[in-house]
Amino acid sequence: MQRMATPSSAPSSTSGIAAAPVFSPLYQQIKALITRALQDGEWRPGDLIPSEAELASRFGVSQGTVRKAIDELAAENLLIRRQGRGTFVSTHHEDQVKFRFLRLVPETEPAQGLRMEREFLECHRVRASGDVVRALGIRAGDMVLEIRRILRIAGEPVVYEDIYLPAAPFRGLTAERLERYRGPLYAMFESEFGTRMVRAEEKIRAVNASAQEAALLRVPEGRALLSVERLAFSYGDQPVELRRGLYSTAHHYYRNELN
Repeated sequence: MQRMATPSSAPSSTSGIAAAPVFSPLYQQIKALITRALQDGEWRPGDLIPSEAELASRFGVSQGTVRKAIDELAAENLLIRRQGRGTFVSTHHEDQVKFRFLRLVPETEPAQGLRMEREFLECHRVRASGDVVRALGIRAGDMVLEIRRILRIAGEPVVYEDIYLPAAPFRGLTAERLERYRGPLYAMFESEFGTRMVRAEEKIRAVNASAQEAALLRVPEGRALLSVERLAFSYGDQPVELRRGLYSTAHHYYRNELN
């Protein structure tokens, strides 16, 4: 990776009117360069990254500028600071990151105390429908992996999920492989398929359970459920997972933190 280049302020316009140059703060430029290094696999999940002094020398900026960039990446859970040890690339195997995307919380127990059980109902390749094509940014006619599963807390079914993944990056993923893996699904995607989920967008609405959904979640037909559609992104804002979940909230609630 090269040292920082001085932004160009040369006008560029076909109409004869000089366009104003667009600048971003220096620490944001450093943040983008570090993110690109993560995206390119220079540092893998769990790796110790170079010190602030080393990065400052590499990019030709002050150590304070690097620190501000790392502060933002740590706030976004892309990096994790460990006192006295340095800064590491965060991983979905870490306890503090493991539940980052888990939002269903029992009324009487914190999320970190959850014992989530999974049952995979299906995992097969299907041709992507139009809405999945648009969400994942793939070509019409491309194949996707469709995974259906039930999540249980203390034996009670609380989430029914339908998950779509582009087939190419997850070649070799089977129902048997999913059943054998004991850790979080995102940790598996990270360690076995080189795909790390770094952020997600969600749409939430209330729906009524169909007969099939009611049977799977053991609730009366017509019971109000929380419908959560999540689009998860890897580095470079690349969409890599579309997840549609139905949440039973009779004894749980959907928890979010806003900063």
